[in-house]
Amino acid sequence: MELSWLMRLRITAAIAAGVLLIGLLAWPMAAPPDAYSIVSMAAISLKSKIVLVALASVTGLLAYFLSWPYGREISVIAVPSGLAFWAVRSGSIADVIQTSPALEQRQAILAAFKWEPLFWLIVVAAGFLGVLIGQKLSSQVSPEPKKADSKINTYLSDAIALVGSILIIQFCLPIFAQDIIMPDSRLGSVFAQPYAGQIIFAVLVSFGLAGFIFKKFLGVSYIWPAIAAGFITAFAYTIYVRQNILQYLVGHWPAVFLPSVILSILPIQMVAFGTLGSIVGYWLAVRYNYWKEHEM
Repeated sequence: MELSWLMRLRITAAIAAGVLLIGLLAWPMAAPPDAYSIVSMAAISLKSKIVLVALASVTGLLAYFLSWPYGREISVIAVPSGLAFWAVRSGSIADVIQTSPALEQRQAILAAFKWEPLFWLIVVAAGFLGVLIGQKLSSQVSPEPKKADSKINTYLSDAIALVGSILIIQFCLPIFAQDIIMPDSRLGSVFAQPYAGQIIFAVLVSFGLAGFIFKKFLGVSYIWPAIAAGFITAFAYTIYVRQNILQYLVGHWPAVFLPSVILSILPIQMVAFGTLGSIVGYWLAVRYNYWKEHEM
C-alpha cells in the first residue's frame, strides 16, 4: 500500500500550510531576541497567544481543503508542522541556563516550563478544531461505525493508551536522546544537552512507538499519545527540578549538564514532534494491519 504521488502532494500541501501560516507568518509573535534564546510561552503576550490559537484554527481549516478529499486524515499535521518549524529555530535549554547559571535563575527558568506543553497542546487542538469545521462546511462528516465495545471498555482503552504512552515515552526518550553521559556518585548520571537533531529523532521515534502500539493493540487514536506530552514534561520537572538537586548540579557540573535528558527537551519540541510522531505511528499501524490482512 504505497502512497500515490497525489497523496504525497496533499501531505506536502498540509505541511506547507502549517509552515507558512504558523512557522513563518506568526513567527514574529514568538521570535526570541537572539539565537541563544528559546521559543517559550512566557515570552508571548496574551494578545499574541489568542491570535496564535485563532490562526491555528484557520491553518487546520485551510489544510483540510488543501488535502481534500482526505482532509480529516492529513490536515491534522499542519499546525504541529508549523510549531516544529519554530522548535527548530529555537535555542536550547542549555543555552538559556549558561546565560543564567545561578541556582535561583535556574529554578525559575526550569519551573516555568513544567506546564508549558499544555499551552502548545491547546494550539494543536485549535488546529484540530479547524479540521472539524472544515468537515462541517464540506458536509463530509460521516458517523463513526458503532463498535460492540461498551463505553466503559472504550474509556478504559483510552486511559490505558494515555498512561501507557507516558510510560513508554518516559522510558524511550532517555535512550534515543542520549548525547554525553557522565557518571555521578549522587545522581547516578548527568546528561549533556543533546543536539537538536538528536532531540527531534528521539521525540519522533518515542511518540511514534506509542502511537503504533496503541493503535495496533487497542485501536485507539493518536490523540492519547499526543496528550501524553503534557504529562511527561510535568512528571520529569516534578522529580528533578528540586532545590537540592539543582544546588548540587550548580556546585559540581557545568551548566550544560542536567539530571535527566527529558529536561533538555523544550516544551514546544515535545508537543510539536510528539504530535507528529504519534500521527505517524498511528498510520504505520494502519498500514501494518492492512498488509497483515491482505498480503500475508
